[in-house]
Amino acid sequence: MKKIDILLLLSVVSLTLFGLFMIYDASSFVAFRDFGDKYHYIKDQFFWIVLGLVSLGAFSFFDYRKLFNLALPVLIIGILLLVMVFVPGLGVTLLGARRWVDFQIFLLQPSEFVKLGLAIYLAAWFSSKEKGRFLAFLMLLGLVVFLVMLEPDMGTAAIILSEALVVYFLSGANMLHFALLTPVVAVLGFILIKLEPYRLARLTTFLNPDQSLTTSSYHVRQILIALGSGGLTGVGFGNSLQKYAYLPENTTDSIFAIIAEELGFLGATIVILLFVVVVWRGFYIAIHAKDNFGRLLAGGITTFLAMQVFINLAAQTALLPLTGIPLPFISYGGSALIINLAAVGILCNISRQKNI
Repeated sequence: MKKIDILLLLSVVSLTLFGLFMIYDASSFVAFRDFGDKYHYIKDQFFWIVLGLVSLGAFSFFDYRKLFNLALPVLIIGILLLVMVFVPGLGVTLLGARRWVDFQIFLLQPSEFVKLGLAIYLAAWFSSKEKGRFLAFLMLLGLVVFLVMLEPDMGTAAIILSEALVVYFLSGANMLHFALLTPVVAVLGFILIKLEPYRLARLTTFLNPDQSLTTSSYHVRQILIALGSGGLTGVGFGNSLQKYAYLPENTTDSIFAIIAEELGFLGATIVILLFVVVVWRGFYIAIHAKDNFGRLLAGGITTFLAMQVFINLAAQTALLPLTGIPLPFISYGGSALIINLAAVGILCNISRQKNI
């Protein structure tokens, strides 16, 4: 058996360890202010990294083909978890959103689990030659996206939608289906933005960034200040000014702005190139998988990782409206990190199996 994809593994581990360092760097001030412990965030992240790397190692040795028979139970669990966020006493509301389930010992964000669970299920379903599945596919996708939108979490819904469509496309779908879906998705997306004041505010800020200092426009301006302050080589490790409570969400959604401020254009480019390597190796593994299930599964996993990176970086550089999508492997957060590392473990196993 050939070794796992070393480029993929090294890139992911490098991003994860770099993220641990940047979380401490970006969070020490606010952690001491809010918790009296400047190591508060890094201790949490270190624990999640250990769990995530264990998951990566376990799935890299677990034959991915066994996931085929687990696909339906995994999907059902994912949907039930999405429903549980709305159950009083179980669902947790933070910053106006219900996206977490409280299991007392830990909090779980079901939408992160569903990204991987849906990739597994769709890969198993579409690896067969079953015909007439378009309407069933739309019904399933509509249910999952609807539950995620209720949280509300439009960014994650967009990632799930993209992932599902790519898996459907790779399975040999009729291109007419995509021609029908594109305008429908665009219209529904616009309606959903109009229905929620905070989404409309973000879109308005994106289209007119020089408006008055609303919450979203303030956030965008602080991001751009951080990016501009970094210049070519950055202000140096630990020298960010934006991390001192000027930049909102500086350990999660906006951590890339701190990276760009301290490491400059050159450092930020290196980080982006590492993500490019991860996406490249993911699709390379998909193309060279030994069976259709592995090809579709690798394609789905790589798509949801790539879309998270794209949406986060595009929002941070004012190419898209702000959205609450963290930067994979780097941003603070347990559910996303553990699921993403487990997904990379599956990619590694698909790569290994093709070389037996």
